Amino acid sequence: MTSPSSTRRRLVQGVAAAVALPSLAAFAQAPARQLRIGHQKGNLSLLKGRGTLEKRLAPLGVSLKWTEFTAGPVQLEALNVGSIDFGDVGEAPPIFAQAAGAPLAYVAATVPRPRSEAVLVPKGSAIRSVAELKGRKVALNKGSNVHYFLVKLLEKNGLGYGDVNVVFLPPADARAAFEKGSIDAWVIWDPFFAAAQTSLDARVLADATGVVGNRAYYFSSLGYADKNPDVIRILIEELDRVEKWGEGHPSEFAAELAQLWGIPKSTVDVVVARTQYGTGPITRAILAEQQKIADTFFDLKLLPRRIDVLEAAARGIA
Repeated sequence: MTSPSSTRRRLVQGVAAAVALPSLAAFAQAPARQLRIGHQKGNLSLLKGRGTLEKRLAPLGVSLKWTEFTAGPVQLEALNVGSIDFGDVGEAPPIFAQAAGAPLAYVAATVPRPRSEAVLVPKGSAIRSVAELKGRKVALNKGSNVHYFLVKLLEKNGLGYGDVNVVFLPPADARAAFEKGSIDAWVIWDPFFAAAQTSLDARVLADATGVVGNRAYYFSSLGYADKNPDVIRILIEELDRVEKWGEGHPSEFAAELAQLWGIPKSTVDVVVARTQYGTGPITRAILAEQQKIADTFFDLKLLPRRIDVLEAAARGIA
């Protein structure tokens, strides 16, 4: 016959075991982290092909999922609905995304690349100075990095934004208009810029040197960046390695990008030669540059409201 004390002892031991076992199981099966990367055809695509990011994140229990997009704004829409955790974009799209309420966080930026965007005119154009753009038709992609560039370039040369006849056209349509002579100038970025130089013999009226910075940005969500600073740090380091490798191996880098973009290597050689290299974490000084762009777009009535770019900064910003 079992004594009451031994029965109680077995019950206590059973309860303790029942409590301990799920805890041990939960510890052993801690949920793995995932990093969902959106990318355009660029350095993130090259990083994917190298496989180095997967190797560095594996010890942290982080799995990767890659999704290719056609443009930065589409990636930002995916971030807004929770489909990706990281992506690459130019200067302007994140400003519009923040104004629309997206929970984005700027997490990295390239060094300035002012030589990678320019105002082009046809080879035989009589226009020889920015001041001579007054009253002329100038094509650009609305709300893009070159939109801001044109505003600041005109200011620097004594003109107002209203002094030129701005025609909003996406790159493909702008190139067609440029070839037909239905516009007087085209404000554009690489690789479209280099393609116009090499295949249309377009002449550079002015690039962005001394006018604007022209950086590329990498973004995450505020929630993901705050919870996974180790993952973001490794990502930035690996992206910088791709850039530094490209700087030291320009011909091989151009060959990779030419295959990725589906354009002649001779055109990409021009792009690579004038690109400035390096990717690093976001700082307050860099976001101050973005604030100037946001304020300019608000003044042009392109934004529905004024925004504070610092609200899109992840924790720990320098």
